[in-house]
Amino acid sequence: MNTPNSTLALNSTFVRPQFFYISGLSNLPNAKYYYVFLCFVYVVTILGNSFILFIIYMERSLHTPKYVAVCNLAIVDVCSSTAIIPKLIDTFLFDSQFIRYEACLANMCLVHFFSSLQSLILVVLAYDRFVAICFPLRYHTIITNTSMVVIIAVMWTITALMAITATLLFTRLYFCRSIVINSYFCDYGPAIHLACNDNYVNVIMGTLGITIFSVASVAVIALSYVCIIFALLKIATQEGRLKAIQTCTSHLILVAIFYFPICVTYIATLSSTIHPNARIINTSLACVIPPMLNPIIYSLKTEEIMSTIKKLYRKRNTLNSHGTE
Repeated sequence: MNTPNSTLALNSTFVRPQFFYISGLSNLPNAKYYYVFLCFVYVVTILGNSFILFIIYMERSLHTPKYVAVCNLAIVDVCSSTAIIPKLIDTFLFDSQFIRYEACLANMCLVHFFSSLQSLILVVLAYDRFVAICFPLRYHTIITNTSMVVIIAVMWTITALMAITATLLFTRLYFCRSIVINSYFCDYGPAIHLACNDNYVNVIMGTLGITIFSVASVAVIALSYVCIIFALLKIATQEGRLKAIQTCTSHLILVAIFYFPICVTYIATLSSTIHPNARIINTSLACVIPPMLNPIIYSLKTEEIMSTIKKLYRKRNTLNSHGTE
């Protein structure tokens, strides 16, 4: 049986391969159990985020700018997991590691698009908390449903343009040595380093993406919380400070869950050689675990969501009790 690279080597003048080969986890015993675990993660993600969307839709008091952003996060979480997990399961559980060139481009574009959007939405939520705590009297004039929708629309447009541009730039690359992508999907970074021609523009584009959607996003969120801390110090009562902090806890947990694994991977890659399996597990978990946990965190840590759940539960019990009379 030919290996992916030996198949490609039959034609030394190859420019654009018909397919790529996704390597995934290599020489790892019982790796399929990991992919089965991702099936469970996907089901919980869909159910949890659908529940959050239902709660926000049903409760008119949650039709506020903050929950416009939370609703958008839930939609992006569902789309992000759908772009990654079903294809990943098909690839490795059903031994379909060859992926056509066009399908690879689509997978690459969608995964990076939705992952980048997740990062920007966390920035938007940080902005919402910054205005709410630092400018409480002006909050409802600065942040309205209309302004939040405009911000989110601009964010989707910019992210889409960058993802499409990066994908189009990928089509200029020639491949003559290898078609094996050492990742769990058609990952832009590992794929561009397989090219035989100059990939400098692609490297710049990838670096720009990391800078905007990771480094700059973390910096903006950190700066917003520095301002929030200074604003909290001006609050006279400890009870007032605690109440203000509680409005930020859900967002801080989401930020930690989303960025910590990514930062660990980048630091490990820069400081030493990280094993491919460790990198794949870490980055895949960083992509699929936050969308699963986000609705759970918002349900448990947000007072408005919990109040709405209790209200709907009491209403349901009341209807059931009247129905049995």
